Amino acid sequence: MKKIISILMIAMLAIALTACGSDDKDKKASDSKDKAKTSQAENQKKQEEQMKEMQKKMDAQKVDDKKVVATVNDEKIIGKDYNMALSSSQMQMQQMGQDPSSKDAAKQIKDQTVESLIGQSLILQDAEKKGYKASDKEVNDQLSQTKKQYKDEKKFAAALKQANLSESDLKGQIADGIASQKYIKKEVPADKVSDKEIQDYYNKYAKQSTGKDQKAPKLEEVKPQIKQQLAQQKQQEKLVKKVQDLKKNAKIDVKI
Repeated sequence: MKKIISILMIAMLAIALTACGSDDKDKKASDSKDKAKTSQAENQKKQEEQMKEMQKKMDAQKVDDKKVVATVNDEKIIGKDYNMALSSSQMQMQQMGQDPSSKDAAKQIKDQTVESLIGQSLILQDAEKKGYKASDKEVNDQLSQTKKQYKDEKKFAAALKQANLSESDLKGQIADGIASQKYIKKEVPADKVSDKEIQDYYNKYAKQSTGKDQKAPKLEEVKPQIKQQLAQQKQQEKLVKKVQDLKKNAKIDVKI
């Protein structure tokens, strides 16, 4: 009987030890998970603090909404327009993995934003002079398309408020955009892209992208994209030249 009891005791002891061992492992695994969660939470909190600090620095780059940033042929560019363009430039820099809050970046962004707004103003002034404008139907159609991106009017109104815009402001921006597009299409048309340019671009792209485990797609697969990109580059270069030409006879005063 004792022998049977001893065997049962040994079995029970083995089960108990296994259970204890399991508890230890579970406890270690649980501790490890808790530490990982804590570490993840700490990292997330740190990242949030860094983002808040960066946002504070980026906000400091803005100017008063009513401040006159520059005048172009006596037309005022105000802080509200500058701040919107500035935020867009900051976002683009972040997407490229760069820090827009650094001192050097702040100056670069400021200069680029001012130059961009001056260029836009010159284009719009020349477009107006030459009779390019948006019809009410074109503006309302595009406004309707914009509204469709939001669930309802309430969401749309909230987005406008966040962007510090009224619906009237937005309609004005849409009208300016349409007029600019018409002007650029007619006055600064994209030059034709040759097959040789496409081939040269593809050869350069293929050489850079091809590696041991990577093979460049066939030219036929990417030709439309290459053609479009080259056409956009050509038009952008012509647009820059157009702005430079307009600047020669313009009265420009930068105030920041």
